[in-house]
Amino acid sequence: MARQVLLLLCLLSVDSVLGQVSYSIPEEMAKGSLVGNIAQDLGLETRRLASGKARIYTRDSDEYIELNRDRGVLLVKQRIDREALCRQTTPCALHFQIILENPMEFYSVTVQITDINDNAPAFGDGEIKFNVSESAVIGAKFVLERAEDLDVGINDLKSYELKPTDNFALKLHNNADGNKNVEMVLQKPLDREKQEHISLVLTAVDGGKPQMSGTMLIVITVLDANDNAPVFTQQTYKATVTENSPKGTVVATVTASDADQGSNSKVTYTITNKFDDIRKLFKINRESGEINLIGNIDYEESRSFRIDVRVSDEGGLTDSCKLIIDVQDVNDNKPEINIMSKSSVISEDAKLNTVVTMINIQDKDSGENGKVLCYIDENVPFTLKTSTNDFYSLVTDSDLDRERASEYNITVTCSDEGVPSLSSSVTLTLQISDVNDNAPVFERSSYEAYIAENNTPGLSVFTVKARDADWNQNARVSYILEDSSVNGVPVSSYVSVSADSGVIHAVRSFDYEQIKDFQFRVKAQDGGSPPLSSNVTVKMVIQDQNDNPPQVLYPVQTGGSVVAEMVPRAADVGYLVTKVVAVDVDSGQNAWLSYKLQKATDRALFEVGLQNGEIRTIRQVSDKDAVKQRLTVIVEDNGQPSRSATVIVNVVVADSFPEVLSEFTDFTHDKEYNDNLTFYLVLALAVVSFLFITCLVVIISVKIYRWRQSRVMYHSNLPVIPYYPPRYSDTMATGTLPHVYNYEVCRTTDSRRSDCKFGIAGSQNVLIMDPSSTGTMQQIQSEKSILDEPDSPLEVRLL
Repeated sequence: MARQVLLLLCLLSVDSVLGQVSYSIPEEMAKGSLVGNIAQDLGLETRRLASGKARIYTRDSDEYIELNRDRGVLLVKQRIDREALCRQTTPCALHFQIILENPMEFYSVTVQITDINDNAPAFGDGEIKFNVSESAVIGAKFVLERAEDLDVGINDLKSYELKPTDNFALKLHNNADGNKNVEMVLQKPLDREKQEHISLVLTAVDGGKPQMSGTMLIVITVLDANDNAPVFTQQTYKATVTENSPKGTVVATVTASDADQGSNSKVTYTITNKFDDIRKLFKINRESGEINLIGNIDYEESRSFRIDVRVSDEGGLTDSCKLIIDVQDVNDNKPEINIMSKSSVISEDAKLNTVVTMINIQDKDSGENGKVLCYIDENVPFTLKTSTNDFYSLVTDSDLDRERASEYNITVTCSDEGVPSLSSSVTLTLQISDVNDNAPVFERSSYEAYIAENNTPGLSVFTVKARDADWNQNARVSYILEDSSVNGVPVSSYVSVSADSGVIHAVRSFDYEQIKDFQFRVKAQDGGSPPLSSNVTVKMVIQDQNDNPPQVLYPVQTGGSVVAEMVPRAADVGYLVTKVVAVDVDSGQNAWLSYKLQKATDRALFEVGLQNGEIRTIRQVSDKDAVKQRLTVIVEDNGQPSRSATVIVNVVVADSFPEVLSEFTDFTHDKEYNDNLTFYLVLALAVVSFLFITCLVVIISVKIYRWRQSRVMYHSNLPVIPYYPPRYSDTMATGTLPHVYNYEVCRTTDSRRSDCKFGIAGSQNVLIMDPSSTGTMQQIQSEKSILDEPDSPLEVRLL
């Protein structure tokens, strides 16, 4: 069978592309038969049909055509009977849409069903009977039942034949609607005595190929004379009925009269329609000709009816007329909203005029009652655009922002223009899917964290927090420590950041005295693709703890050396003896130092300045005061708890150095004597206890003894006796001693008690002498060498 294809493609202004394709196929095609190559005719690739999930949308529940996505063709899904689908309506067509998604678009397809000659003409009754008076005049008419052919066009009913034609001839009348009235006309007088019963065959023939026909038997009974046939007052009656009229409503009344008298003038009305539903909807009063409504009239199903009425008298004579009933529409149907295709989720970065939903509107009413206007709620970023009659597209008309509104409930309302107006509505729920369009934002523009020094490694210090306005994975924030260095050391060796929580941990124990603060940057990155990030500066401030005790810089404390400060006996009250100089490497109040006199040989003679550590006399020195004074000074900081250090200051009350030399010498020899006595007692006890030890032990003991004696001979036992002239200058860079002092240093050559020599003491304000030394005198910082000749006396002044 030949197929005819008509392609009409129209491009619209909205994103959905609307095309119209028309095909023509004959009815009764086998299942799976090819209708047309829809992909080729629309200019689409077959993979677009698959990716767009192409499908057929039809208003009706029955689908006669199916789409093969792989081949891009339309196929017959089930057998199509044009007569069952459209009856007498021409042309007969199937209307449906091809819907595609991503992007959303649709195409209208029309498949016209052409007729084939698969139905023969048929009469409602196989036999009809007439009672005709023998006195019937030539030209008397007898209305015959029309045959019905369900086919259309050239396959429809074409002609009638009546056989035999001895007494009657066939007469046809063409109506305005294309149908033909069939009448049988008497052309030869009847004679009951010769032939009481006459049988005729009426044949209806269509114009199809092959030609098909149907027959009806006409049986005529010849009666005695009946001169006049009944006659209708009108050949065509017209009436109007409103749809949904109640049953029993009088539609119209037809009237016929018969000029005969008696029983021959009594007429009977009948409805002769056979093949339609006229008899189910209308009923005629056989005696009065009143036509009543017995069924439900629906304008949307049928807008007009034709009723064929026949009147007959008792003599068998008949006449016919037709009643045309027009149905008036009322606004009894709400607009039907059909969702052709919709998206339940749309991305927030969708472009303007993106099609979200396609809607088909249908109102079965007509005229103003069938005109529909659709609209949606205000204050939503969507609008309705009409593409063709009865089709609407819901499209975006402004930018979407999921962070502002993650869901929209869009109510589409459609109202007709009838009176009163009827409306329908449908609510579309649309989710806005998230895209990664928001970078994480920290709660602060910068952070400052504090941690006490000497912390435990791994200690949680601080938490940075960033929030992302996106959703789900796009809002999942991870924290990253950006690469940088602090004093040339990677910052990762100082702190770490928890990727999930943003908690900052100290990697090491901090020392305020080494580093007081440092800065680093933390980056917050979301889980989107591509990820977005932001960063923030964190300043870590190390808080000082009182973890360092004061350190005494002066007087210097050395192993076995004796440091002595000399006070002349003529010193006045407030005389500056010396100054205790100390520092604390802590800061703040932890480094505030105070000085106190803890112990003293004579507490009534000296005092210590609380803030400056200066040791001064608080009374006049007298001859009764001991030559040797021992002061214990404690230095405390102001931390909590406080830390302290002590220093012992030896003070000699004398006017000159030789005056006190013997005192320090006796002190050192007594100490040495006591030490030697203890040694010999232990040695003697060991000899007594171990007499059985061999001679070797004795020899070893003797050698130890000799070695000890030789070692003692080389140690000096003279102390350093400083005195303080008024021009002494402090060289310790403390800036706290206000005077300048000179030093005279004495040393011996070999004798432990006499022959003192003087040597240069260098630039130090304190001289230290080892009491056990016998040959040389050591300096803390030597700037000049001692003269090579040990016997030459030397006086050194330090300015």
